[in-house]
Order: sequence, then C-alpha cells, then structure tokens
Amino acid sequence: MPSIVYHGTGPRLAYERRIASLTQDELAERAGVALGSIRKIERGERGVSDAVLGTIADALGVDPARLLPNQERPDDRVHQAMPGLLTVLAQYEDPDDGPCRDLPALREAVATVVAHRLSAQYSRIARTAPGLLAELCRALSTAAPSDRQAVARLLVDACRAADAVAFKHGAKDLSARLLDLMWWAAVQAHDPLVDATVAYVRTEVHFGARTHAVGLRVLERALDHAPRTDSSAALAARGALHMRAAVIAGRAGNGNAAHSHLDDARSLGDRLREGVYQGTAFGPDSVRVHEVSVAVSLGDDYLDRALKLAREWKPPRDLPAERRSGFYIELGRAQLWAGRPDAAFESLKVARQIAPQHAREHRWVREDAATLRRLKRADAEDLSNFAEWCHAGGAP
Repeated sequence: MPSIVYHGTGPRLAYERRIASLTQDELAERAGVALGSIRKIERGERGVSDAVLGTIADALGVDPARLLPNQERPDDRVHQAMPGLLTVLAQYEDPDDGPCRDLPALREAVATVVAHRLSAQYSRIARTAPGLLAELCRALSTAAPSDRQAVARLLVDACRAADAVAFKHGAKDLSARLLDLMWWAAVQAHDPLVDATVAYVRTEVHFGARTHAVGLRVLERALDHAPRTDSSAALAARGALHMRAAVIAGRAGNGNAAHSHLDDARSLGDRLREGVYQGTAFGPDSVRVHEVSVAVSLGDDYLDRALKLAREWKPPRDLPAERRSGFYIELGRAQLWAGRPDAAFESLKVARQIAPQHAREHRWVREDAATLRRLKRADAEDLSNFAEWCHAGGAP
C-alpha cells in the first residue's frame, strides 16, 4: 500500500527518545535508521514515512501513534490499508504467485499481529496485514498436505487481526468479507477449537446489526459443538463462548440467559489460570470484566452490581490492553447512567491511556463523551479536547 509521510513528529520523537534514555546515536543504531535522518526528523527538517515511523516506534517500544503530532490522525494508515485488504479478498482462492516464508517464520509473523490485536495497536496491524494475508493465502494454496492445517490456522488468526481493524474503524462490509475468509480457512483447519474461535468472532456481526437474540442462538449452537475435553484449550474455548453469550444475552435483554452463561463462564474460568488461549484472553479476570459488561448491557437495576464490582476490583496490568480498556469504557457508561459524570470521564481517560486506538474508535466512548460535553458546558476544555480527539459530537 502507498506510504504516508507524516510531518511535525520531531518533538514527540525527541520526547519519547529521552523517556527511553536513548541518545540519537543509540536510537539510530537500534532502529537501523541513519543518524542524520533521526536528527533531521527531530529538528523538523524532514517528514517521516509510515514504514520508518513504525521502525522507530518498534525501537522505542511504543505504539507509532505516540509519535504523531496532535493534528495528525493515527488512523490514516488504517484507511490506507483497506484497498490492499480488498485485493486479497478478491483473489484468496486463486492467489497471485509470490514469495512465501517457511512455516516457523509465518508463525512468528502471525504471533506478532495477534499481539498487536490484543494490545489494540491497530495501525501496526494495518501496516502489515494486507501483505501477510496475501502471503498466507499463497502458502495455503501451495502447502504440503502435512502443513496445510497449520497454515489454515495461521490464516484464521491473521484474518481475525485484520478484522479487528476493519470492525473497530467502522468498515463493516470489509469486516464481513474478512469473516468469510476466516471461515473458509477454518474449514480447512479441521480443528474444533478453531471453529469455536471463529464462532466467537463472527458474533460481532450480530453486535453490529443489533440482532442480539439471533447472535445468542448462534453462540449456543457453537457451544453444543465445542470440544468437551478437560484440556486447557477446550475449557477456555467453551468459557470464551459463554462470556460472549452472556454479553449478547444482556444486549438482548435476556437476564436469565445472561447470568446462566456468566455462571458457566465463571465455573470454567476458575479451573484455569488467566491467559490467552487460541487468541482470546480467558480466565477469572476476563470473566470479571464481562460481569461489568453484562451488568451494563442489562442496565437499570443491574448498574449497582457493575459499580460495586469496580469498587472492589480492577483489571490487572497483565490483562491484554484491549480488554482492560474495554472494562473502563463499560464502567464509564455505568457511572454516567448512575449520575456520576466526573467519575465517568475519569474512566474514559483511563481507557484512553491504556489503549488509545481502541478507545478512540469505540462507539460508546464517542457517545458518552458527547453526552458529557453537553452536561458540562462550562468547565469543558479538557472534556472538549477529549471529545474532539475521539470525533464525538455534542459541542456547545
């Protein structure tokens, strides 16, 4: 895809470099970028391409969005990735010839984009997803029979990462097509755990369309077919499906089903250590996050339950950033509905600090920021800046 050139990144780069206790020489060596280029970027004498920005961010250990000036939109790269993804989707069953890395290298590349998804670094995924998906489609079409299932599983994981970008940025048609590719690859993986993962992800179609009762039925059918063994992977697969079923039941207003699935998720979570299984975080902490989500989905009499849990427990730092950010977004909505706008705004700011790209593109963040802005017209500079950052309406 074409590279974007960003300008005005110098002050941010210099700040992050000093925070990392690196000299310009050390950063240049670590990033593999010419020292003169680092100096010119920091002095504002040249722009920085998307690729170089990512390389420097990797060397600093930060998300590329942290190096962008306030006037630049960090999601520009996401929108630039869309044509490349559409090209992959148009020819995945008969891909063009091209280079393919070996299976260990592909595993490493996919593990990287999965890590970026869990930490809500969507711009990094956008930079690599089109090329990676194209390469995996080529690899699948030429794989030896002994490797075919493994490559198909990798394609499922990479599709999930790309879909997270499309779905979070409102490209619903592209997301649906990526889910179709994900399902096509899953059929070739011949793995019931992969099928459970795909069922979990495909439910986002019903969240987006607000066909919650249908989504609940789909998840319950997936649970009927999920592996029933006592392996950690199988327990986590069923637990994740129950967590998602609890939330979508809550959105459907079905409190009995929501709490039944939440109880099942809690029972399975108590048998496992918190971790990432088949690309999904699951365990006791993830279930607690979903308790808040279910309470917010049900609303009214259930809000006190969400607020009580949040007073007693906070998500640990080792929980994936996207999930921690989601907890504070849900909590912010509960606080707003409970008549605590100041606390709600603090929760939204925490969500932003944890995973800025996730918070910025979240529909509830925009809605709640707009509501808060209308409620607090007089003392609103910080709030106005936040609302503008996440493209919220509700200006005075």
